[in-house]
Amino acid sequence: MVVDPGQLRLLALIERHGSLTAAARALQLTPAAVTQQVVKAERDWQVPLVVRGPRGATLTAAGALLASHGRTVEEASDRAEVQLAALLGHLSLRLRVGTFQAAALHLLPPALTALRHRHPDADVSVVDVVSGRGADEISAGHLDLAIVASWGTPLAPPPHLRAHPLLLDPMVAVLPDDHPLTTGQPADAELRLEQLRDESWVSILAGHAAREQFHAAAREAGFTPTVRFETESYDVAQALVGTGSAVALVSRLALTHAPGTTHRELAHPRPYRQLYALTKTDASLTPLADKLIDLLRDVARDITATWEAPPQEEQHSSNSPHGV
Repeated sequence: MVVDPGQLRLLALIERHGSLTAAARALQLTPAAVTQQVVKAERDWQVPLVVRGPRGATLTAAGALLASHGRTVEEASDRAEVQLAALLGHLSLRLRVGTFQAAALHLLPPALTALRHRHPDADVSVVDVVSGRGADEISAGHLDLAIVASWGTPLAPPPHLRAHPLLLDPMVAVLPDDHPLTTGQPADAELRLEQLRDESWVSILAGHAAREQFHAAAREAGFTPTVRFETESYDVAQALVGTGSAVALVSRLALTHAPGTTHRELAHPRPYRQLYALTKTDASLTPLADKLIDLLRDVARDITATWEAPPQEEQHSSNSPHGV
């Protein structure tokens, strides 16, 4: 027969409390329900297990033998309850975050600072993850939240993941600071992409979504770009522009204001990338994920406000590296 651990535990409780009624209270059941379970247990084991009397209930020899194993079941159940509570308590404070470099530099730090002040016991870790790997890392259980980007098209995660929009990050043209299209022109003057058709370009490596977006925008503007330099990061692209050898499209979030460069907004329609926070659809075991997402959106609003300010009011950063 298949042993029912619940029957073993029931007999242990009857032995401990000395009555069916007390055992019923311990199990949060009615006495009638416990009586039915005893009858079923005796039928399953094919032997009397409980002796009912005016002063309560005692166990037969067979019942006492099974009750000894029931105490093991009860102890294991108690340990499981304690250990699960500890695990859930740990998970409620744990947050494993993956992000790409530009978001790690500008979007994440203020949000993490606010999270630390609100939850000083939080167990937070951060790793570099390229956007294309974020979903896989969450699916594999390695991350609780990943900040990822999608170039020009909405992100469509698998059903077990949820995408939380954070920031619309426009692409801007980065040019040498002595470029004819910038000298003598107001800093807030917009450029049309076709004005750069004859330039040499530094672009993100082929095969990356940012590169595909760049070529699509150039086709729409009526030209095929001459790409003379390729890199996997926007900071390297801007450093090359600073040599005066090329121009580039760079994410607004990733601007470094590298020496020898300036930037101009592009006239509409302008290419952009959308930043998201990815989590599991059911993130109930990691409540800090939702709290960090709210803080990331607050930071994103602050960043966007600086972009909308007049150029002379913008706070220019130092020459820190920024990745794609």
